[in-house]
Amino acid sequence: MQRWSGSGSSPRAEMVPEIAAAVGFVSSLLRTRGCVSEQQLQVFSGALQEALAEHYKHHWFPEKPFKGSGYRCIRINHKMDPIISKAANQIGLNLQQLYQLLPSELTLWVDPYEVSYRIGEDGSICVLYEATATKPVSSYGMLTCKNQMMLGRTSPSKNYMMTVSS
Repeated sequence: MQRWSGSGSSPRAEMVPEIAAAVGFVSSLLRTRGCVSEQQLQVFSGALQEALAEHYKHHWFPEKPFKGSGYRCIRINHKMDPIISKAANQIGLNLQQLYQLLPSELTLWVDPYEVSYRIGEDGSICVLYEATATKPVSSYGMLTCKNQMMLGRTSPSKNYMMTVSS
């Protein structure tokens, strides 16, 4: 699979697996509470997928996956991420309901070739999706959003692989 490099193919088609992993994860969090119907989950998933694709379309750099990482980060930190809130509004969930259904501390990194998350400020970072870059990837020695958050840790985090099915 060829990844988007800024010319030729559309970035939307190339971020499909990463967005699908992120959407599947957030949807599974809503599903586990049992308060949202399968039909509502489908509408929510579609709305979230569309919103993320639109939000990321000019901030997706497979040749430099860490560029734009902070912009693509989905965050709930006692304040609801506006993209999740917008998708939830389409199925009639208000902010109060979202706070009851989702973790109060959630960070979801959606980067080219990797989607990972952390629940809680001191939680372990778990990988949801990982792919291999088709070209050498340059980080320009930058600290990613995820790596910056890990700098203050006193113990090393454990990486776990979690698969999400829909």
